[in-house]
Amino acid sequence: MTAIDLRQGRRGKGLSQIQAARRLGVSQPYLAMLEGNHRRVTSKLAWKAAKVYGLSPALLPHVLPQRPHATADDLVRDLGVLGYPGFSYMRSVRRKRKNPSDVLLAALAQQDLEARLVEALPWLLLKYADVDRDWLVKEAKLRNLQNRLGFVTSLARRLAEKADDHSKAQALGALEQELDRSRLDREEAFKAVLPEPERRWMEQHRPEESKRWKVLTDWTADTLRYASA
Repeated sequence: MTAIDLRQGRRGKGLSQIQAARRLGVSQPYLAMLEGNHRRVTSKLAWKAAKVYGLSPALLPHVLPQRPHATADDLVRDLGVLGYPGFSYMRSVRRKRKNPSDVLLAALAQQDLEARLVEALPWLLLKYADVDRDWLVKEAKLRNLQNRLGFVTSLARRLAEKADDHSKAQALGALEQELDRSRLDREEAFKAVLPEPERRWMEQHRPEESKRWKVLTDWTADTLRYASA
């Protein structure tokens, strides 16, 4: 979270620095230094500001470990509290929201990702197209996830285009182009084990996005149940 995010969040709520400082539990002079970029916004204060100002979770501090080991239930809960309609029954769960980029990479890092979770990821990118693109690309490359992420981004971009959301389509297209520069020359699948007959069929009949990103799957933007953010 930057000084600009902090300042814009306060102004968006119509708060003076004195009012905001009281709610954030800091002094007004200290808040002024934060907003003036003379002090670094700590992780603790970023979490508090996101809650007080109602900011996008894409501005939350990253807490992704080097080797994510999230379970399917963990991912369902994280996606539910971020608003995914398919897991709306999880919205009342008392769980701190995570940065959408962390949830996305934690899911993509799973060796065997359930279909219901694969389906949720394009929605996640479409909903939070304001993610830090540079951070996301860097972390995806560190984990060799650029093909999977590129495929999901491609589906999200198509959803944005179908909804005539030009700003999101442009942002997702830029992310897609960035990932394309480091595309890996190897076949992948969201399943840990893909039976040979299914693999052969998929290689012959998979859609263009799957071919381009070398991901063996038949998911398309048209098959996603929740096609809007």
